[in-house]
Formats: sequence, structure tokens, C-alpha cells
Amino acid sequence: MSTRSHKEVGQVTDAQRHREFMRAILSDLQALERMIAEGLFESGVRRIGAEQEMFLIDKTWAPARGVQKLLDQMKDDHFTTELGQFQIEANCDPQPFGGDGLARMHAQLDKLVDTARRAAEVHGMGVVLMGILPTMRKQDLGIDSMVPSPRYRALNQIVTELRGGRFDFSIKGLDELLIEHDSVMLEACNSSFQVHLQVDADEFARMYNLAQVLAGPIMAVSANSPIVFGKRLWAETRIALFRQAVDTRGYSHLRDTEARVSFGTRWVKRSILEIFREDVARFRTLVGTDLDEDPMARLDRGEIPELKALKLHNGTIYRWNRPCVGTLGGKAHLRIENRVMPAGPSTIDQVANAAFWFGLMAELGASDVSEDISRKIDFDQAGANFYTAAREGLGAQFIWLDGEDITARELVLERLLPLAQSGLRRNKVDEADVTRYLSVVEERVRTARTGARWQLSSWNSLRDRATPAERSNALVAATVKRQLTGRPVSEWERARLDEADASSGNYLRVDQYMSTDLFTVQVDDAIEMVAHLMVWERLRHVPVEDKNHKLVGVVTDRAAMRHLIERGSQQHRSVGDIMKTDVATVAPDTTTIDAIRLMRRLRVGCLPVVQDGQLVGMVSEADFMGIASKLLEEKLGDGSAE
Repeated sequence: MSTRSHKEVGQVTDAQRHREFMRAILSDLQALERMIAEGLFESGVRRIGAEQEMFLIDKTWAPARGVQKLLDQMKDDHFTTELGQFQIEANCDPQPFGGDGLARMHAQLDKLVDTARRAAEVHGMGVVLMGILPTMRKQDLGIDSMVPSPRYRALNQIVTELRGGRFDFSIKGLDELLIEHDSVMLEACNSSFQVHLQVDADEFARMYNLAQVLAGPIMAVSANSPIVFGKRLWAETRIALFRQAVDTRGYSHLRDTEARVSFGTRWVKRSILEIFREDVARFRTLVGTDLDEDPMARLDRGEIPELKALKLHNGTIYRWNRPCVGTLGGKAHLRIENRVMPAGPSTIDQVANAAFWFGLMAELGASDVSEDISRKIDFDQAGANFYTAAREGLGAQFIWLDGEDITARELVLERLLPLAQSGLRRNKVDEADVTRYLSVVEERVRTARTGARWQLSSWNSLRDRATPAERSNALVAATVKRQLTGRPVSEWERARLDEADASSGNYLRVDQYMSTDLFTVQVDDAIEMVAHLMVWERLRHVPVEDKNHKLVGVVTDRAAMRHLIERGSQQHRSVGDIMKTDVATVAPDTTTIDAIRLMRRLRVGCLPVVQDGQLVGMVSEADFMGIASKLLEEKLGDGSAE
């Protein structure tokens, strides 16, 4: 039930093409209006579907650019590309919402993931389901990592131009992420589990509004993306990162403008047309394609038009609940695509989240609540609940229907789970599946162990024993191993460092073990300051940087000691007087062996790590000794060091 078009597309390069494409969209809207008026959409049928996005990883648990190899090997239409070459998407077949439909969707999902996993192993890669890959690095997100698709290239070019060639990201959670990039590729940090629910045309408005209200609690129970670039941010950081990655707006304190990734702006009153019309009115077309369809003529012939232009435009606007028009078996239908849920932690967690949402939609959609939901909660409050849940996960506090103040955990356990159970039974879902999937959600909420909580708990438990890169490796390695067990995240043990062992090559690069929590000084600082800093923090080397974090030198403990001995005759000197300016540096992706050789050749005790001209870390003799010890332990463990 994927909405993606695989037809070649390109940038709208001139005013004439833009006008032609816009006329095609307006024609599609006119045809859609006629289809609704003439009752051409399938009704009385409930189907469900799912799309699974996955990361490809190498033996060091880092992203692996190998999607085309997998697609060439599998030759399976269920699989397609995403933005990054280290991503792959699997599309499940539509299933009836009822009977064993959920179980069949789960079984096919497991089969598809296993197919991708086995294909990846052939090429020395692995597959992992995570909302954001903790081992992702900025250097993994260059244009050379983008899937070579005309659509993606066009999207990147025009968004980059609208952003002035610069993408600034700012997200604050327990830590704070401030980063600059030069393309839309930070979108590729995100991986989701998208589910679809088919609805009738005449019920679309109230069902869509209901999906908007439920976005908050669904987000709270499914959060699984708390760590990005070694920073602890939101429980579901995808929400903030995706929004900023493709934001094409200019910045004004006076105008209200909407991002292309959004919750929306208002309730739907009558039909799906309102959403498409608003999106056409608010957002300029970014990509276009050669159009060969007259939708009104096809309707005149008794055929169902594809609405290509409208679908393509809709594919560049990322509502968290997206309206979809599709065809199946020659009949047109409408769907709500829930894009809220991240990938992982396990397939059973994902299907349980989907069952929870499907059940709630069915039960509340059949009740009086859905008829007047807009009078029970303000639209902006529904959006606020969603973003609060993205930040806080199960710790969120909601303003719910009729102004009730309630915690996410209390709402889910006492109100929503019983409703979801009734909704699944209303649709005659097999009783064993109702119990199986909803019990997974219930146990996760009772134990407060979502994917986000598990990641943060594991991360914090390793804080004093490993670098951020080592902790990231451990999280990914543990996730891969636990996903193979089929157990839900509520039963997972914390990640351990030994799960990402040295034999897998985790110490091949400097960025795997460099120190990133740095104490630095500037040129004009007093020498006494750097001397005290060395004593307080037991440092032998202190980097000197300017206000833009550019490395300008290093102060050694010997230089500081020499000054203290001679300071009676050398008062009022600054760091700039004693620092070493001819400093050897390495990049984050420098191999360990090259760094060791450089340090031995120059007879230095540390190497600053520099990326894009800025200081990002330090490695020292002590770091190398620790790595050598771990590698030696590995050798001794397998009996090869004799």
C-alpha cells in the first residue's frame, strides 16, 4: 500500500513546466471531487497495511551503503529504496482488518525482514530496526550516500536552494544538538514503521480527525529514537529532526508559515479534498514528472484515473497522518497513513502498536465521540499532546478530551487499552491476536520500558565505562541480537559493551574511541587557568580553540609547569605564549593504525581530532593502551595469543 511513485521525476526547472504541473494537480483535484460525488470509492471495506523501513549496517555497526546490492539480489517487488543507500523499505501486502489479518501481516513482516537480513549477510552487512541509528555520523550523510534517484536529487537541489545552501539543526533534550549540514540527507537518519487503514469517503473527515487526536498517545507508547550523534534528545527525535531536515521556509517573526513536515493546521470538516487543497495552496511544487493522463477523460470512459500529479505533490508533504488515494483490484479507495511510529524495537512491538491504533480507530470511529471530536478538544491541543509525547514519551502529561489533565500512562492503561480491545473485537479480530498484541502494549506501558527508555537506560548505565561511540555500538549490537529473539522490548536486558566486541572491527577508526567531552582554553586565557585545569581534571594536554571551535594550538603539561616555575620573571603571560601551534591532527575516520603510526613518528602523546576545520575530539596514548588491552583480551579469549 505504498504511495511512492517509481516513475522518473525531475526538478520543475522553469515557469512553464511549473504551470503545467500545477494545472495537472488542479485537474486531479477536480477528478477527485467528481469521484467522491459519484461514489466511485470503495466503501464498507476495512483493510490494513504496513511499510517497514530498515537500516543496513556493516560489521562495525555503522551504516552500510548497500541497498542496490540487496535489491539486485532479492528481485522482490516488496522491497524498494529510501533516501539513503544504507536504508531499505519493505511493503507488506494489504490484509483484511479482521480474523487473522493482523497475524498474517506480522508473519509477512517477519518474512520480509528475514529476507533482507539474509541478503545483507551475503554482502557482509546486517539489518536493524531502529527509529534513528545511534552509530550514524555526519560523514555518513553526504550526497554520495543518497540513492541516485532523479526525484531525490531534484528534491535536494531545490530545498537546498530555498535554504540558501545551509541546513541548521537545533534540538534540545537532556543534551543539546547544534549541527550544520549542506543537504537534506539528515532526513535519512530516520526510519519508521508506517501503517495504513482503509476508510470510506463519507467517513474520512471524522476518522482523520480521530487519528490526529490519537497521535499523542500512539507516540507516547511507541517512542524509540532518543539518541542522535551521541546526544540524548527527545524520546522520539525523528519528529524534530525530520521537520527541520526538509523545512523550506524563510524565517520571519511576523508571518505564520507551516513546515512541509507537520501535524497540520486545522480539523477536517467534510472530506479529504480539504487537506489536498490546503497543501496545494500552502506548498509550492518541488518536483514534477512527464504527465500522460487526462483524469477527467478517463472518468468519462468509466476508468479510474491514477491522479499522478496529486500523488506526487502529496509525496513531498509529510503530514504525520497522511491522506492517501489508491487503487486495488481496479477499485479506488481512501486510506489514512499513520507515519507517527518509528521502526523497532521489534516486529512484535511494531505490530502491537499497529493493533492498538487500529483498535482505537475502529472503536472510537463507531462511537459518538468521533462525530464531535473537534468540540471535545482544541486542534492545537491535540497537536501539543503529540509534540509533548515526542519529547517526553510515556512521561508526557496530556490535556485530553473535555479539558481533562491526565498522564500518558494512566490514559493508555485505564482508558485506551480497553477501547482498543473492544475495537479489535468489533472487527472480529481473532481473540488470541487481540490478547497477544494488546498485552505487549500493556506490559510495555506498565513497566515504562519503551524502546526509548531501553536505549536511554542502556546508554546511561555505560556512561563511565565507555565513549559515546562505544555506547552507540553497544546499543546497535544489542538491538540486533535482541530482535533475533522475537521478544518485545519490555523483556529486553540492557545493552552490554561486550556485545559490540573488538573482533567485529569496532576499533578501526578514531571516532570509535576518541574523547568528545573536552576541556579547552583560548589564546588570551591566563596560563594559571590552564595549569589549574590540568590539575583539576588530570590532563596532560589541553587544546586551544577560537570562538568558532577551530583548533589553534595545544598546551602541554610540561609547558604549563615550566611557566609556573619561571613565573616570577614572566608575569601576565597568556596561553598563546606557551601553546604549541604546529599541531598534528587526525580526522574522525582516520584508521587506528594510521593514528598510532603518526603518534609514534612524531613522538606526541595526543592527537586532536578535527572535522570541517573544527575540533571534535581528542585521542591520547591512554586511549590506545585501552584499545590494545581489549584487543589482547579478545586474542587471549579465542586462544590465538600463544
